[in-house]
Amino acid sequence: MTASSHATRAHSFNAAAAQYAANRPSYPPALLDAIEELAGRPLAGARVADIGAGTGIATALLHARGAEVIAVEPGDGMATQFRHTLPDIPLVRGDGNALPLADDSVDLLTYAQAWHWTDPTRSVSEARRVLRPGGALALWWNRDPADVPWITEQSERVRHHFGGRHGNKQGVAAIRTEDAFPGVEDIPPHAHRVVRWSRRIPVDVHLANIGSHSVFLVQDQETTSAFLAEEREHLLRIFPDGTVEEVYDVLLIVATC
Repeated sequence: MTASSHATRAHSFNAAAAQYAANRPSYPPALLDAIEELAGRPLAGARVADIGAGTGIATALLHARGAEVIAVEPGDGMATQFRHTLPDIPLVRGDGNALPLADDSVDLLTYAQAWHWTDPTRSVSEARRVLRPGGALALWWNRDPADVPWITEQSERVRHHFGGRHGNKQGVAAIRTEDAFPGVEDIPPHAHRVVRWSRRIPVDVHLANIGSHSVFLVQDQETTSAFLAEEREHLLRIFPDGTVEEVYDVLLIVATC
């Protein structure tokens, strides 16, 4: 992916913030349990900065767990949606490459579906700057499992739709945690965990979720709509009652910086 296309995809969410907030999956309680275990401290009472907070999906969970959360978000549209959804949680504008946070100011930095939009050669050093001694960096992504046939088939249709130019988010077995830190000479000590969970949603919510991914957001609307209409027919043959069970493997990496 070129730098310009990466930036275009990163900014594409701002025009679709409401769609993102309404249809993207959240995360299971077991993920928060794993964060506490690998970070070696409870979230309750911890000073947490949620970076690339988007519409606040993860921020809300961290806050509900008792953390003292501040959100950091670069995008105008996402920040507007965040303030509408979570008006009482502090939000500052910025990104992981130049955190708008003081030195030694937080116990935990979190990136939910957001670390891949940073430059790790910059964001790792920024994490080290703002974390207090003993602090941790937690990164996670909802990924499609490779052992659920209908999801594998859908992933192949998406890959074919984009002419093989875009990979998918399927499988975690082949992912090395070091892949999160390309170009970083001093990779921080880290551990990982995979947490499986699922949600049952109407087929149209599932399709709106797919359409909220950046590869579709930067595509022309007519082409996206045509793909999603065909995908709806595929899904209704598998789920004739119109309810889809999405299954996710959350890949969690917790690093000590």
